[in-house]
Amino acid sequence: MSIQALQIEGEDIKEIVDSLNFKQKVERSLALIDEAYKKYGDSLVVANSLGKDSLVVWDLAKKVSTDIRGFIVTTRFKPAKTIEFMNKLVLRYPELKIYKNNQPIQERLYEIDPDMCCELLKVVPTQRAVEEMKAACWVTGLRCTEGRTRTDFKEIEDKGNGLVKLNPILIWKEREVWQYLALYNVEVNPLYKEGYRSLGCAPCTQITNDENERAGRWIGTSKCGGECGIHTKPLR
Repeated sequence: MSIQALQIEGEDIKEIVDSLNFKQKVERSLALIDEAYKKYGDSLVVANSLGKDSLVVWDLAKKVSTDIRGFIVTTRFKPAKTIEFMNKLVLRYPELKIYKNNQPIQERLYEIDPDMCCELLKVVPTQRAVEEMKAACWVTGLRCTEGRTRTDFKEIEDKGNGLVKLNPILIWKEREVWQYLALYNVEVNPLYKEGYRSLGCAPCTQITNDENERAGRWIGTSKCGGECGIHTKPLR
């Protein structure tokens, strides 16, 4: 079976979010990664944001093959606890390569122009990771139930220029993510214990009581609850 065959033609992603149970979703996600790895081999790379969703995808990928590689994009504004967690994870999985853009930027750019800040500190190093790791299949932890800007993605996306994007847990709900993490004893970023639901850079991430999972991101800007650009801009 080809990777494209797993994404049924005309299939309504919103419908299968509710029609599949947890076990079926895990099996579907594993099948997507497995078929992609059989096709792309070492050119399949997993993006790990150090958030709960990425940790599920990374654990699933390691169930498919311990040889699967990945990368982490970090920034100068990541919380200390996230950096500590990142270093611990990379110590365990040295096949996770860290990318960071250290070029000088305008002071408090995240307030003046948050789009440009994300472009320079997140999108640019992601582009470099995809290029340097010779990725043909880029695997992410994106979910369609996570926020208002993530409802129209597909499990398999052709990004052009020889890059396919795989979103193997696209149809998972937040509670199913936590169910998986608990069931398989996957260690998570300690910031979740403080009440965060979506993690990012310290100046642009807050704890909220909003139903929207990503409502705490970029509060007070046009990007509020939105995207950094990694999932919306060309990576190659």
